[in-house]
Amino acid sequence: MRSGEELDGFEGEASSTSMISGASSPYQPTTEPVSQRRGLAGLRCDPDYLRGALGCLKVAQVILALIAFICIETIMECSPCEGLYFFEFVSCSAFVVTGVLLILFSLHLHTRIPQINWNLTDLVNTGLSTFFFFIASIVLAALNHKTGAEIAAVIFGFLATAVYAVNTFLAVQKWRVSIPQQSVNDYIRARTESRDMDGRPEIQRLDT
Repeated sequence: MRSGEELDGFEGEASSTSMISGASSPYQPTTEPVSQRRGLAGLRCDPDYLRGALGCLKVAQVILALIAFICIETIMECSPCEGLYFFEFVSCSAFVVTGVLLILFSLHLHTRIPQINWNLTDLVNTGLSTFFFFIASIVLAALNHKTGAEIAAVIFGFLATAVYAVNTFLAVQKWRVSIPQQSVNDYIRARTESRDMDGRPEIQRLDT
């Protein structure tokens, strides 16, 4: 029979051996932190964007498009109504799309979808809004009945056209600047992937 001290020593050695084997086991669970989904927890408003030229223009576009839409909605009677319906569609669409882009840019949500060229997206939106607001305002001015709501809608429509035109000019400049930078980023990414493949020849052998 082993004495109590011998049993205690034996158990201590066994526990030490198990700890060492467990630490060196290849099946030891990883200690690297598991990345958690950011979700909406990392949202933050960017005051610099809202104070900048593009941010101020976006806010002005949303306000002008909303006022123009409200003015056109207060008209109860129209004949013909085609110009009114077209202006209503343009102002509502511009308000919704520009409002969504303003939220994405001001909260940096667009950075979570890098697959989309946001500079080009903003350029297309401002360019189309400039064109359609201009056409809708001309049509409504030609077909209106000189009521207060129609005159106000035409005025805000032309103001929105001017603001969208300025934003289109700035968006074109920003898009041109982003093209060389995007090419450089693609080149660096391709070079990095090539170096990774060269440094791991066993992957190449498995692929072949």
